Amino acid sequence: MKWINRLTMSLFVFATLLLATPTQAAPKRIDDVVDQPDEWFTSDEGKATLDVILSYQNANGGWWKAYRLDAPRAASKKDEKDGIPGDDSKVWHRTSTIDNSATYSELTVLARATRVTGDAKYSDSFRRGLKFIFDSQYANGGWPQRFPLEQNYGRHITFNDDATLGVLKLLRGVANREADFAWLSDEDCARAAESLKKGVDCVLSAQIKIDGKPTVWCQQHDEVTLAPTSARSYELPSFCSTESAGLAVFLMEIQSPDARVKAAIDGAAAWFESHKILGKRVEKLTGTQYELGKQTNLVDDPAAKPIWARFYDLETGKPYFCDRDGVKLDRFEKLGHERRVNYAWFNNRGNTVLETYAKWRAANAAR
Repeated sequence: MKWINRLTMSLFVFATLLLATPTQAAPKRIDDVVDQPDEWFTSDEGKATLDVILSYQNANGGWWKAYRLDAPRAASKKDEKDGIPGDDSKVWHRTSTIDNSATYSELTVLARATRVTGDAKYSDSFRRGLKFIFDSQYANGGWPQRFPLEQNYGRHITFNDDATLGVLKLLRGVANREADFAWLSDEDCARAAESLKKGVDCVLSAQIKIDGKPTVWCQQHDEVTLAPTSARSYELPSFCSTESAGLAVFLMEIQSPDARVKAAIDGAAAWFESHKILGKRVEKLTGTQYELGKQTNLVDDPAAKPIWARFYDLETGKPYFCDRDGVKLDRFEKLGHERRVNYAWFNNRGNTVLETYAKWRAANAAR
């Protein structure tokens, strides 16, 4: 009889698996939550996830980056060894950050949670986070990667990973009283508009100019001089295509742009046009025949759409690559395996810039 019972149970489990309706995986990171539908915010999963987000808000109103949403802060098992010595999680957790979508993404989520639920705990948290955005902004309009300030590269004005871009988009939503932010006070919206204006001015002022003509941006700019500067050992002062693409498109979204904005857009578009790489494609491979099971190659492909190197030398204007020793290399193939496979040295974001620019130029030709 026991074998019959076991067989019956096995058949029941098998049938249950066959009939089960697939469900969406629970969010693991803040990026997984930003685009959730309204009904999610009133679900048990949504409310539990929002409580985890609230638990990670720091006293100054900002958040860490890369925390997991499967456990609240008090119960999390954070790995303080994540990263190289001097730039590991222990260092990052001393401050709040806008890196890796942090803080402005939480604020986007909490604004929607407030609109959907009306719960004061979300609006209170949002206001403290918005104050962090205001408090951490430099007088010149830029934002450091981390705040409060420390004596490391986190104090530089950062465009890396679209950090400043994410903050600017958040402020634009608040200033324009978009739906998720309509519950905010007139004072909050006015202050956001002023912060946004200063932020855009900083972007325009930091734009690298060659012979007086605007080009693009570096990943980081000095918080005082606005000159291009370095971050990690392989992120040297440069023309940086990846982050510059997002900034250029953002400027093209400005309504009734003035002459300064137009010049910035024209200059960025011209730079992307003159620095595209044709006939090449990035190939990512996996398999036991490769070191640590993966490899990245740059291969010939006449049919490939244009791509751009992430970094271009400020003097020669040519692509460069860099291992952790900080020595510039003129060819991707010269990179050591670790940096070659674990960093995005090429991107195609310039295509969006040039496509958007063609439409923008046509729309603004008569203005």
